[in-house]
Amino acid sequence: MLTIIAAVAENNALGKNNDLIWHLPNDFKRFKKVTMGHHIIMGRKTFESMDKPLPNRTTIIITRNLNYHADGCIVVNSLENAIIAAREDENPFILGGGEIYKQALDYAEILDLTLVHHSFENADTFFPKVDFSKWEEIFREDHSADKTHKYDYSFIRYQKK
Repeated sequence: MLTIIAAVAENNALGKNNDLIWHLPNDFKRFKKVTMGHHIIMGRKTFESMDKPLPNRTTIIITRNLNYHADGCIVVNSLENAIIAAREDENPFILGGGEIYKQALDYAEILDLTLVHHSFENADTFFPKVDFSKWEEIFREDHSADKTHKYDYSFIRYQKK
């Protein structure tokens, strides 16, 4: 079961300059809990924004650069090859970036989104448009802004119909 996991603003913004625009500590905690022990698939730019592989996860990097190497990671040249490399995992996760998410929508069975209830006009990377008529909401947890979370946000999980 392939899962796309992302934190997305109301206008589909993902980030700017290969970084997140917002800081939601509870989203990071949830991301860590959900992905721990699994294969995580991402594009090269997303990987390079993290500096190193995330602990206790198998990192698969997609890049067109056939000479690319990252210690402790599996490097492949297509989403299809990444999915094959993660075949031993019952629930690998797609971590982005924008183009990888777009490709993965056809393969994913679950969308695990943190919806940030704000629009960010200064973003340069966006989550692809999703036809939600093809997805069923199976979980939602709403949170209000507080002293450590500047924006309201919701954890929402969708399953492909």
